[in-house]
Amino acid sequence: MKITFYGQNSLAIEVSGTHILVDPFISGNPLAKDKVNIEDLKADYILLTHAHQDHILDAEAIAKRTDAMIVSNYEIATHYENKGFNVHPMNHGGSWDFEFGKVKYVNAIHTSSFPDGSYGGQPGGFVIEGEHKNIYIAGDTALTLDMKLIPMRVSLDLAILPIGDNFTMGVEDAIIASDFVKCDKVLGVHYDTFGYIEIDHEEAKRKFYDAGKDLMLLAIGESIEL
Repeated sequence: MKITFYGQNSLAIEVSGTHILVDPFISGNPLAKDKVNIEDLKADYILLTHAHQDHILDAEAIAKRTDAMIVSNYEIATHYENKGFNVHPMNHGGSWDFEFGKVKYVNAIHTSSFPDGSYGGQPGGFVIEGEHKNIYIAGDTALTLDMKLIPMRVSLDLAILPIGDNFTMGVEDAIIASDFVKCDKVLGVHYDTFGYIEIDHEEAKRKFYDAGKDLMLLAIGESIEL
């Protein structure tokens, strides 16, 4: 499993030749738009955690070019289905076996509306059980005890957690979240894009290290392999 960071909560995941994009917000991200060309991105699936612009901005353009299947909550999936896109709707607690692995849509505490203010369903995260590795993509969320349910069903190899604070968990709560999901290997997301969520990278890494955990902060376009 190869995971590439494209800024904010945007990720590319490659599993056994299948290409998955998560929350593509690139062309409007001042930190990413000059480093990543959305026309070059491969996508068989696009996973959307919620409807905010900084998570869906490039979904239509990429799906139109690649014919990717958009996977999200029922309301978001219906929104794109009505526009002619290929979709797979989900809701909290449900799972589905895709060609790349099993995906479960899990709770997140946040809001969800489209840029025009219309209803975007309830926000969520994804647990992906691949052939060899399992990951948790929290999406935008506060710290919640619901996270404790995840390791009751699956052992995680990586937790992808927001750490920018203000709109989501900050570093301290993300450390607790990693305890809740029983995963000490964390990829930080949702930070630095806007002034409200700028962080001190070294301090964040030190706090995770002091807690016996590994926080990875990737440069835009940088990848890791599990």
